Amino acid sequence: MNRREFIVGGLALAYAPYAFAAARSPVVLVTADEEARLVAIDLATGRVLRFVATLASPRSIETAGETAVVAHTESGAVSLVRDFRVAHVLRGFDEPRYTAAHPDGRHAYVTDAGRGEVVTLDVVRGEVVSRVRVGSRARHVTISPNGRRLWVALGSKARDVAIVDISTRSVRTFRPPFLAHDVGWAPDGRHIWISSGDRQQLAVYDARTGRLLARPDGDWPPQHVTFAGGLAYVTSGWSGTLRVHNAGGQVLRRNPVPLGSYNVRAAAGRVVTPSLGHGTLTVLDRAGETVYRVDVARSSHDACIL
Repeated sequence: MNRREFIVGGLALAYAPYAFAAARSPVVLVTADEEARLVAIDLATGRVLRFVATLASPRSIETAGETAVVAHTESGAVSLVRDFRVAHVLRGFDEPRYTAAHPDGRHAYVTDAGRGEVVTLDVVRGEVVSRVRVGSRARHVTISPNGRRLWVALGSKARDVAIVDISTRSVRTFRPPFLAHDVGWAPDGRHIWISSGDRQQLAVYDARTGRLLARPDGDWPPQHVTFAGGLAYVTSGWSGTLRVHNAGGQVLRRNPVPLGSYNVRAAAGRVVTPSLGHGTLTVLDRAGETVYRVDVARSSHDACIL
């Protein structure tokens, strides 16, 4: 693949966004890891709408425009789900892990831990656009709100985090103050959070200078982070907690969630976290208060909001 093919995602603001129809109610797609399917939940009511059959072991899921990008780590494949059906299955991965969606709604970046790569997808055409080597065990990934840079944690307990300039394909790494797990770019574009894979701590960085701004306390690792407005939401699956932080890292609220609630997403005024151990989806409001819980599967690793 040539340089132009990789940076197409970085220039993709020229494309019209693939927005959802205004009349469509928000839906949560939850992975049913042991049942080879996704469960579609009405976000407002918690009602199960339908099931979407997939390849075995859907693990991570992320929204890219109107498409849900589903990584099947064990089988080395990625499913692209649209309109409650699998529109494309892409193969040629070793261990696809997690996805960051470009703000254009058309492109997505999937980490391949087996190859140490970030893979650029055109989710509309259902094609692999290009690959760039970032380092061994590429795992959690986040993208800047302007779609120009990626931060990638190189492992579940990563000594290094890779920074990718999408327009130039340049990659550099740095070492955070602990072994990193998740990475998250705040919507303000100014702050990046890194969670720990080895201790009860978080790190908040200045996105422009790379300076470490704060090291808030956390619960048992590994922790995962998402954002809504000026708030950060951090889950600890081992502690069974969701913490709400302000932009400076101060804890505003700590709410119990089922054990095994690792991954977390926020959109449409709600925060969702599924439980790997219990198969329960917990839906919270932006204040971090539980709205409802619903059993969706025997085990659920991830969820996204459409």
